[in-house]
Amino acid sequence: MNPSDIRSRMADVLKQFSHKTDYMDIRAEQLQRLGMNYSNDELERLEQSEDDGFSIRVCIRGGWGFVSLNSPEKLTEYAQLAVEQAQSLARDKTMLAAVTPVIDHVRISPKTDPRNIPLKDKMDILKNCSDVGRSVSSDISTVTAGYFETFRTVCFMTSEGTDLVMEKMDLGAGVSVQACKNGVSQTQIVSTGSSNDFGVVQQMQTDVTPAAQRVVQLLKAKRVKAGRYTVVADPALGSTFVHEAFGHTSEADEYYKNPEMKKIFTPGRRFASDIVSIYDSGLDEGSRGYIRYDDEGVPTEKTWLIKDGILTGRLHTRETAAWFGEKPTGNARCMNYRHAPICRMRNTCIAQGKESFDNMISDIDLGIYAVDAPGGTGGEMFSFDAAYGYMIRNGKLAEMVRDVQLSGNLFRTLDNIEAVGNDFKLCDDAGGCGKGAQFPLETSASSPHIRIRDVTIGGV
Repeated sequence: MNPSDIRSRMADVLKQFSHKTDYMDIRAEQLQRLGMNYSNDELERLEQSEDDGFSIRVCIRGGWGFVSLNSPEKLTEYAQLAVEQAQSLARDKTMLAAVTPVIDHVRISPKTDPRNIPLKDKMDILKNCSDVGRSVSSDISTVTAGYFETFRTVCFMTSEGTDLVMEKMDLGAGVSVQACKNGVSQTQIVSTGSSNDFGVVQQMQTDVTPAAQRVVQLLKAKRVKAGRYTVVADPALGSTFVHEAFGHTSEADEYYKNPEMKKIFTPGRRFASDIVSIYDSGLDEGSRGYIRYDDEGVPTEKTWLIKDGILTGRLHTRETAAWFGEKPTGNARCMNYRHAPICRMRNTCIAQGKESFDNMISDIDLGIYAVDAPGGTGGEMFSFDAAYGYMIRNGKLAEMVRDVQLSGNLFRTLDNIEAVGNDFKLCDDAGGCGKGAQFPLETSASSPHIRIRDVTIGGV
């Protein structure tokens, strides 16, 4: 079926079932994806795929039904299944925050369009990254490089009158350099991503040699001594901290039906030192967290979560917003048509402060400068591994150290932030966020340097 016929069929189904439901939406999605991986100088994977599908969501007296399918001819049949699901789960009443229906067509305008870059050129970039990384030292055992790009067109209609066509682009690339010597193994990762520019992949090549040199240095570096330190975290580690430790905690579907958690996350309560402000935004064009509308058709926005240390907001779907009596924030997101939208972050940020990096370390007698974070676990108790670090001695950066693990309590750590840098950086990589069996969803996180006192560091 052509797009106009599909849209007509979607509208007919909505009209047919509107009297049986409190709310209904239909999503049609066309997706094209390219992915490739090199290991050393060998191409290990090259995949191109297309996928078309639909999803239908229905709410009846608070009960949700959800189905996904691949055949437009079966939309009516599957809509009936979604209605039956919702009826079986119906309990009380449907709660959805009111929104103004929107009609729009969102088009992408890439700075450098990957569709205009020959496949061979993309392969050559990855092979060059692999070759460059391996050429730095004989201690480097493995270099892997990967790239993906995704283009999708989503048609979204609701029983309330929203009618959207959303074009989306997402891409990412990463290089992992591993070195081994005398029983010590170390890895460094270079990664980037964008929602509108292949140029970030072309620029990534310049970062491979420094990463390879660094991984060789780490083979000789000593393991950090365990203890409690004042830590200065670079923007990449700060962004991982705000995403994992606080961003997920701000997603209202994590606790909107939990009375005890609702008491803890009460707007107006102090959550951090007064120099800390945190927000989540879908407005940062080019970032992987950029969206014009979420997957419920709600316009995106910049949502302040903490302002000057005080809890001011949370991230919402329409349902959680209704439960709290607050407005939707545009954070209902799904990976694709196979999943129902849930509350997810966009670009989660620690806002810029006033301190220079030199001032932040100048009065630290003994501390740690922790750099980058490949990942971690969040929530009230968090743990992150820094990619590497440097000791701070007498206000100066000193020797490199490895195996730097940071852990602590979220609320105590937020309160212990004693300086926020003036060097805010948007941090996009090729990874993604996981929640509710939906991984990897494209998100961003951003931060300046931050200084935190009394951080527990694992080591020897």
